[in-house]
Amino acid sequence: METESVETPPHPPPPTTTTASSSSASASSSTEPKLPVCILVLGMAGAGKTTFLQLCILVLGMAGAGKTTFLQRINAYLHSEKNPPYVVNLDPAVHELPYPCNVDIRDTVKYKEVMKQYGLGPNGAIVTSLNLFSTTFDQLLSILKKNETKHKYYIFDTPGQIEVFTWSASGTIITEALGATYPTIIVYIMDTPRSSNPITFMSNMLYAVSILYKYRLPFIVVLNKTDIIHHRFAIEWMNDFELFQSAIEQEHSYSTDLCRSLSLVLDEFYTNLRCVGFSSMTGDGCKEFFDAVNDGCHEYEHVYKVEYNKWQDKRSKRESDRREKDLKRLKDDIDAGSSLIGEKRIRYDDIHNDEESDDDGDDDNDDEDKNNNNDDDDYEREDESFKRYLSKHKPSNTTMDT
Repeated sequence: METESVETPPHPPPPTTTTASSSSASASSSTEPKLPVCILVLGMAGAGKTTFLQLCILVLGMAGAGKTTFLQRINAYLHSEKNPPYVVNLDPAVHELPYPCNVDIRDTVKYKEVMKQYGLGPNGAIVTSLNLFSTTFDQLLSILKKNETKHKYYIFDTPGQIEVFTWSASGTIITEALGATYPTIIVYIMDTPRSSNPITFMSNMLYAVSILYKYRLPFIVVLNKTDIIHHRFAIEWMNDFELFQSAIEQEHSYSTDLCRSLSLVLDEFYTNLRCVGFSSMTGDGCKEFFDAVNDGCHEYEHVYKVEYNKWQDKRSKRESDRREKDLKRLKDDIDAGSSLIGEKRIRYDDIHNDEESDDDGDDDNDDEDKNNNNDDDDYEREDESFKRYLSKHKPSNTTMDT
């Protein structure tokens, strides 16, 4: 609770009564002293809404759900509101874009060249292109940082194959990098006419909840194409379990029992889910969509950011503990190595001292010389003895008479 006050005189004069005549009122106002006003401002902490300077909108959805036309519509709406967004295209396989794009992945990675160079199919080339682009995503973040004074909304269009972005390493890198830097909202585009079938509706909801629990970011489900069929039935199915059960019973399929069980599981998921009806053709629902975006930003600030900071603290603590363990292990290894070097030095010194303390060192050398001389004398005596033996047994020269 905050209080602002201005001091007043200890004994203010009593107020004078005013008469009906304007002349007396003006006269009294001119003669009365002007008293300071005390203003008491009361309010709960956090009652005012936080104003976010920049926020990111990440558009996901099944192929054919209308992501590109949805982005075109909100882009036109923001331009009409004199608040142009900063648009980033992350689909390397799109042929043309119906809206102006500030950053295009096609300018960095050539989709067809990736297919030829690595021998990949369409989906593999999209994944590889996103992986190559994510290696330079820090440069894109620096570009976004430079444009913070010009744009409030950063809008990202993703590939039509939703699983390529959602379950790839590059998609995780991009989403977590944005979530760590700016308030980030994930927008899941849902094809309303196709979802009029309860089994298809349940499949879409399962995919939505899987994305929500993977990234834990504020989540908005946009029920697109309401100009074809109104989204009222989807809202009723989310709010009324029995109504959805009756719709399932009209379907004759092997997955009916599964959908009935899943609807029980997702019942609590629906309570906190933001759903907005939208028509990319007519533009109906733009205001409601951005109201949901603002609510998602407050959820980001009070829920996701708090959890992210806790995770960062735990990660920093684990990293600090790991460094301390590595440092301790290194210190122990150095101490162990120093002790081994000391032992070797002691042994060397002992041997060296023994050699220096030996008094008969020179005598040993003399003895070796004498032994060598004795060996030479023995060789000479043996040589003389052998010569005498030869001369003794040498045959005498006799003359043969013929």
